[in-house]
Amino acid sequence: MMKVAKSKSISYAAGNDSIEAYLAYPGDAEKHPGVMLIHEIFGLDDHIRKVADRLAAEGYIVLAPHLFSSNKLSGVLSQQNISAAMKFMMSIPVGKQRDEKYRTESLARLSEEERNVVSNVYQLLFVNKPVDLLTEYLSYGVDYLRSLERVSNKIGSVGFCFGGGMSINLGCTGKISASVIFYGENPDPIEKIKGVNGHIMGLYGGEDHRINSRLWELVKAMVEYNKPFTIKVFPGVYHAFFNDTRPQTYNKHAAEEAWDMLLKFFGENLK
Repeated sequence: MMKVAKSKSISYAAGNDSIEAYLAYPGDAEKHPGVMLIHEIFGLDDHIRKVADRLAAEGYIVLAPHLFSSNKLSGVLSQQNISAAMKFMMSIPVGKQRDEKYRTESLARLSEEERNVVSNVYQLLFVNKPVDLLTEYLSYGVDYLRSLERVSNKIGSVGFCFGGGMSINLGCTGKISASVIFYGENPDPIEKIKGVNGHIMGLYGGEDHRINSRLWELVKAMVEYNKPFTIKVFPGVYHAFFNDTRPQTYNKHAAEEAWDMLLKFFGENLK
């Protein structure tokens, strides 16, 4: 039965730092499983808040951290800088977004100030990715969820794109019972899979060739380390097919089927 969702903005401690987050929860007094919901490269936005509300209405207590809000990262990865960088990235046609030459030529047409912002964000998020630091932030988020009286003993994670990769990295810490990857990158090194202590589900677009080119490594590692794993590739759809705020890649049919699979997966492994 669908539940009325409530929400609030919070922050939680992450070592000597703190992380801003959105907490969504059913409007009853019962205990529920927890879910770490991990945003795309855009940061915590209204789309992710909406997903958190949907999950809360299904009976989960959802923590959606803004991973770029820490003191260590918020300078380069301010919302303004991320928005500028993403505006630039979204101006590049889908088929050209990984074309280094095309991107460099497009970058050269920006002002010097704009180039600096985009280049700094790009270097941090796509080249020198602070995966270990971000995984720590997520791990502290799991600790925060466990500290809430209404969170039952099982916690899962789900993330999209950048967040999909972070979801499986969190799963590799062994701290959660189930992880869902929406078209995210594999852990690096892939041997991190040894640390998984729960079920994994991966959902991918058939036209997402860059991500899918490494899927065989993930499947091989799951089999080698005997980890329970479900995979679904949706034919004919692109990266970010779940995000209904991005009409150039959104696919309604695939998004609805993926949502149903997500709820079934969490129902089986968290409830």
